[in-house]
Amino acid sequence: MKNCSRIWWIVIAIFVLASSMPHSQAYLKNEKITTEVFLSPKFVLGPGSVENKFYYGIDFPSGHIALKNFDAEVVDEAGNSVPLHETYLHHWIVARYYIRKDADVLENNGIRTLRESDFIFVQNGGFCQSNVLRQYFGLGSETRRTETHIPDPYALEVGNPTEIPPGYEEKWMLNVHAIDTRGVEDKKGCTECRCNLYNVTEDEYGRPLRPDYKGGLLCCSDHSQCKLRHGFEGVRRNLFLKYTVQWVDWDTSVVPVKIFIFDVTDSWKRFNDSTGLRAEHHCVIEYDVESCSDTSLADNKCIHTKKRSFTFPTGGFVIYGVAHQHSGGIGSKLYREDGQVICSSNPTYGNGKEAGNEAGYIVGMSTCYPEPGSVKLTDGETLIVESNYNNSVYHTGVMGLFYILVADRVPNPTPFLHGPLETYKNINNSALIIGAVVLLGVVAAAVGHRQRNKSEDVYEAIVM
Repeated sequence: MKNCSRIWWIVIAIFVLASSMPHSQAYLKNEKITTEVFLSPKFVLGPGSVENKFYYGIDFPSGHIALKNFDAEVVDEAGNSVPLHETYLHHWIVARYYIRKDADVLENNGIRTLRESDFIFVQNGGFCQSNVLRQYFGLGSETRRTETHIPDPYALEVGNPTEIPPGYEEKWMLNVHAIDTRGVEDKKGCTECRCNLYNVTEDEYGRPLRPDYKGGLLCCSDHSQCKLRHGFEGVRRNLFLKYTVQWVDWDTSVVPVKIFIFDVTDSWKRFNDSTGLRAEHHCVIEYDVESCSDTSLADNKCIHTKKRSFTFPTGGFVIYGVAHQHSGGIGSKLYREDGQVICSSNPTYGNGKEAGNEAGYIVGMSTCYPEPGSVKLTDGETLIVESNYNNSVYHTGVMGLFYILVADRVPNPTPFLHGPLETYKNINNSALIIGAVVLLGVVAAAVGHRQRNKSEDVYEAIVM
């Protein structure tokens, strides 16, 4: 029996060691993850110029699938990563829509456009008005160092044929907003879209700007030009948004999640109508941060805080969370009325020149991956979003968004283990195979032990 006990200690040690090896979680029946890299249509930028286009019908995986990850970055024709101090990525977003199969796709300078009557945008879970922040994925300068993967067994379900209206098909739209800051007079001012640097007094539709509108999206629209240093000349170059998508085929082992995007500028209100209690949202998306007083500056207390409370429409379990901020941001958080923090997301600033580590720019945002089932939201619960900026200097056109993924259920327990989810969530196939092989060895050893003791006609049981 002593030999068997020793062998079982070896089994346990090998099993634990194998389970700690690098791996992918083994929740899903279909574990084959497909990865594909795509390029957006080409866009051309010269020093100080702006690209803000919407590309419909982009290359994207098709079929009934479960999206697991989406990464993106700006690259040049040779595939080299372009640093933010040359081309600032204000934002990119990817949205889903249904289009009539017989719809005419219009071409304008190589850009595909659609008639509004021919397509239907598929909204995310909320919260903004129907034409605002409806994306499924989207980031900005932080894109290279912000995690976007969705942990197993969760994923975004797309391409479900039962949800696509008859006569329509599913497509995807990409919006890229990039600003070339080579040779500009004021890089920070150009990336914050200061109206005076773009010499703009009206929006792209010819409507006059408010007198108090000093900077933001309205002043750095497509084809606008930021002020260059006197005499600076530079070449125009072809750029692309390279995006990498990971997915698995859909099956019943996948737990679907919904996307909710909170906007700290949302001046929503609740009211009753013939359909009952409803919420009307008005997301402005951006806001200005006034500089602090001289006293606060001297005391090193220059922090501007903006917060907004929301009524969460439906219960569920938080699977992922991340904030989106612009330069000057010092962190954002989502919390309950009692102050319990659901997720804090803080920026990482670069300190070099290479792509992904550009000094003075936000190059990443921290993310939250709660243990499955550990963060539950209830129907009608009040949540607060808080966005904090350093306001030692004035900022225009900043953002305070917060993304969360919510599942309506937690995964079913794995049959072969009955302990808490966290005790087996990292056990991979290698661990199981190694454990099984060693177990066969133990059985063989036990049989040999019994054969060596035939005269006793019994042998001691191996107890787990």
